[in-house]
Amino acid sequence: MYLLDTNIVSELRKKERANAGLRRFVRQLAEQDAQTYISVVTVGELRRGVDLIRHRGDLTQAGALEAWMQMLLDDYTDNILAFGTEEAKVWGRLRVPHPENALDKQIAATALCYGYILVTRNVRDFAQTGVILLNPFESSNV
Repeated sequence: MYLLDTNIVSELRKKERANAGLRRFVRQLAEQDAQTYISVVTVGELRRGVDLIRHRGDLTQAGALEAWMQMLLDDYTDNILAFGTEEAKVWGRLRVPHPENALDKQIAATALCYGYILVTRNVRDFAQTGVILLNPFESSNV
């Protein structure tokens, strides 16, 4: 099972223009009928992104992203992982002695609690968390 980081979800929005390694990885997932999940943290990050664009005045782009985000949420209705008490305890431990990247550590804590592989392009921010990482942008990982 795989937990998709926010940067993976965002890249997938590009469809045929998405990174070739990621497109290959998604095809493999489909062939294996593998389950993918997103975190409520990713939902929050995406929501923030839409609202930042709206706040900057680009209502057309914000509207397009809003529609895409709603489709994503509809598609992942049963595959959005909560951040609860157990995840919060793991997150607290992950932030000592490295308190930076708090949201990434919430995603890492979620992956650790569920035992899922975290799919991300941003491996550096997750490297010391102990979570199993997969970077489909690097062809050797796919």
